[in-house]
Amino acid sequence: MASLCVSASAQGQGSVGQFDGQTDVGKVKRPGSASYDPARQEYVIEGSGTNIWFDHDEFHFVWKRMKGDFILRTNGELLGKGVDPHRKLGWMVRSSLDSNASHINAVVHGDGLTSLQFRRTKGAMTEEKKSALTGADVVQLARKGNTYTMSVAHNGELFVTEQVTDLALGDEVYVGLFVCSHNPNVSEKARFHNVRIVVPARDNFVPYREYIGSNLEVMDVATGHRKILYQSPESLQAPNWLPNNKALIYNSNGRLYRFDLAKKTPTEINTDFATSNNNDHVLSFDGRMIGISNHSKEDGGKSIVYTLPVGGGKPKRITAVGHSYLHGWSPDGKSLIYTGERNGEFDIYKIGANGGSETRLTEAKALDDGSEYSPDGKYIYFNSTRSGTMQIWRMKADGSDEEQVTNDEFNNWFPHVSPDGKWIVILSFGNDVSPNDHPFYKHVYLRLMPVTGGTPKVIAYVYGGQGTINTPSWSPDSKQIAFISNTDSIEKATVK
Repeated sequence: MASLCVSASAQGQGSVGQFDGQTDVGKVKRPGSASYDPARQEYVIEGSGTNIWFDHDEFHFVWKRMKGDFILRTNGELLGKGVDPHRKLGWMVRSSLDSNASHINAVVHGDGLTSLQFRRTKGAMTEEKKSALTGADVVQLARKGNTYTMSVAHNGELFVTEQVTDLALGDEVYVGLFVCSHNPNVSEKARFHNVRIVVPARDNFVPYREYIGSNLEVMDVATGHRKILYQSPESLQAPNWLPNNKALIYNSNGRLYRFDLAKKTPTEINTDFATSNNNDHVLSFDGRMIGISNHSKEDGGKSIVYTLPVGGGKPKRITAVGHSYLHGWSPDGKSLIYTGERNGEFDIYKIGANGGSETRLTEAKALDDGSEYSPDGKYIYFNSTRSGTMQIWRMKADGSDEEQVTNDEFNNWFPHVSPDGKWIVILSFGNDVSPNDHPFYKHVYLRLMPVTGGTPKVIAYVYGGQGTINTPSWSPDSKQIAFISNTDSIEKATVK
């Protein structure tokens, strides 16, 4: 069955997806158009025009008005063989819709040329910074003040950047996607998916006291195609995927919520007295129970591990002392593993699912965190700073034979093994973040690697961090993951 597409006319009559309108900029011979497929969350834009160059431009533009700082990101592809090798697509930030307006664009041409092009003042000649990378699949353009940064990548690879630091386009600008055919007598089409317009946290943002909005997303791991299921102005964190494939569970404002995948609606889970839950919550492998980490008033606000039925109920206390941050449940349902802070040291501990005495599994003078069992129960994966940066490690289920899994320039957190035991997803921070920290609201990568080892590849480019994927979130068939991305532009809760 064909997907329903929402189209709009060429001169901005009505919104197109998340954009306010569209228009042909300049005197084009062939009117452009745009359509949005809400089921796939994809845009198709058709445009003509001679060029975006020299002192004026001709192209089709799908835009919205924005102020302040922002991050624009998309996957894009030109459709068909095309006529001119310099047909092009990309992001543009423009001071006005005049053909000779000052602007900047992150552009990918049909012949692969990828560059950051800009006009400093109205009617001035266009300047260019060419990227060393050609044929980009992922295009990001970010503004911070008068600094514009283009980040581009091939699917699965790291970003390559170019930057302009002194471009004044005004506070309120036109922001959007464009297509130009580079031939006035023909029209060209491009398809865009994973389109994200992000408003980042402000500079004086206070972590853990203030929060920005959240996108609850799922992604097809094989294709990288992402869909936003739900948007909220609140902080949603750490989705778990139920084994019956009917719902996700996430935390927000100390409570737990069940998000029905069929109805696309969240419902609060009754956790009785436990109303200060953090984002360390884990499902049992059979999906009947959930373990939580609640900041207990009677323990001075320290995080304590509890368990309760997945449908809700009165939590049962498991750990005697805190801090205890739950991260894993054994496949046989008999044991829980968690990060315990004991005498100033953070290590991995194991305890029976009904409580009892705890067993210390790691003893390195480092931060050990994010522990999770492999589906066969033979190994525990975790992240540790023992090598100097945060890297992924694994050990046998009894804590023996510790071995390093990743060793690269990133700080890698929260290894999640797919239910089929073949893949590991990790959250990777850059070296702008301390190895022992995993803060909110950063540029991060979600990366995928075989459980047998190898170089991780990027599967998602995300504005997020803390709360994005702290806990296991694979779909039961090992084909998708759920995660949280963030933006400060969400005014009300919305089902997508």
